[in-house]
Amino acid sequence: MTELEISFGFWAVIVLTGAGAGLAGGLLMRLLRVVQHLSYSYPSGDFLHGVERVSGQHRVIVMVLAGLVAASVLYAMKRFGIESGGSLPDAVWKRSGKMPTAATLIRSFLSIITVGMGVALGREGALKDTGGVVANKLSDWFGMTPAQRRLLVACGAGAGMAAAYNVPLGGALFAAEVLLGSLSLATVLPAFVASFTGVAVSWLLLPNKPAYVVPVLQVSHSLILWSVLAGPLIGFLSIGYVRGIGWAQTHKPKGWQVIVLPLVIFTALGLAAIKFPQLLGNGKNIVQLTFFNQIGVGLLCWLIVLRPLATLLCLRSGAPGGLFTPTMTLGAMVGDGMGRLWNHVAAGNEVASYALIGSAAFLAAATLGPLSSAVFLLELTRHADPLMVPLLIATAGATVTARRYTVHSIYSIE
Repeated sequence: MTELEISFGFWAVIVLTGAGAGLAGGLLMRLLRVVQHLSYSYPSGDFLHGVERVSGQHRVIVMVLAGLVAASVLYAMKRFGIESGGSLPDAVWKRSGKMPTAATLIRSFLSIITVGMGVALGREGALKDTGGVVANKLSDWFGMTPAQRRLLVACGAGAGMAAAYNVPLGGALFAAEVLLGSLSLATVLPAFVASFTGVAVSWLLLPNKPAYVVPVLQVSHSLILWSVLAGPLIGFLSIGYVRGIGWAQTHKPKGWQVIVLPLVIFTALGLAAIKFPQLLGNGKNIVQLTFFNQIGVGLLCWLIVLRPLATLLCLRSGAPGGLFTPTMTLGAMVGDGMGRLWNHVAAGNEVASYALIGSAAFLAAATLGPLSSAVFLLELTRHADPLMVPLLIATAGATVTARRYTVHSIYSIE
């Protein structure tokens, strides 16, 4: 390691990166909660419960306002020459970690506000990008080399991801496996330090508890066989989803579309939410419902089609946002549906088992990060250990199938 000399100064910057990403992540998550509660006028409880309590007209009004906010900010950025500078993976892979500070922070705040209002994108995008900005600025201040900056920005993004979901190990593996494409000691150790520091700091502002509650689950031979069969099929399905993400990324609005598309698409989402309030937000509550078999078959069929469509169109509008939870949500619904069919062949397994395994497998195939995806599900639930064998089987099958037909993930396709 010539450019990545392990020195006291380098490790000090890694710790500062994690702390900065964790603090920023905690503050952004607090802002998200405030926006959600103000938008849908609920004092406590989860987001979907708040959305369902208000009228359909209220949902449409909030989404129209979200469209106006997004259109105004995106137009102002274009008008004053504040260029987005590309995605965070693009910065890590092509620009040695260099990121435009002002544009990234503006888009991060816009993302948190619009996702809090109900845009069907993930909250982690803002936290990843802000963590990357923290690392980029520290690299400037401490004179890091290009290779060190690249590593620091990936670690900062992983720490932001970890703070978003309280997943220190998953965030570290995401930085190394997905963003850096390497699980060597030189990448994994700094990622671990940054993510664990980031999560510890975020606990000053956020609760230390799992993101999802799951029932007591048991493994069975039929569940293992289902995982063997379902993994490759989930991998095939993920390819279409990733290509849809690529279409949305390459058709971002230009010119007058910057103003019109967010308003039109968000208004349409609000209208659809009159009948399907589950379309609003990042999809976290839908995952929770699948873990307790609380979605009817008819609604599940609608959501399997409409949820990814809503995410693709929101991304097509030019609005910034993450893809982690929307992708996991689609995987949970696909696993849920496939599991219900399987129970007609070999009954006896909890639907929650199929949903949990499906979410991990779909996430692994879409991100091409099987290890980080498996760990994410273990940390997000903290009670999925009994399903380790079928989960890893399905994750491996889905990832191998996806890699067989594509080299792109949701974070690399453009």
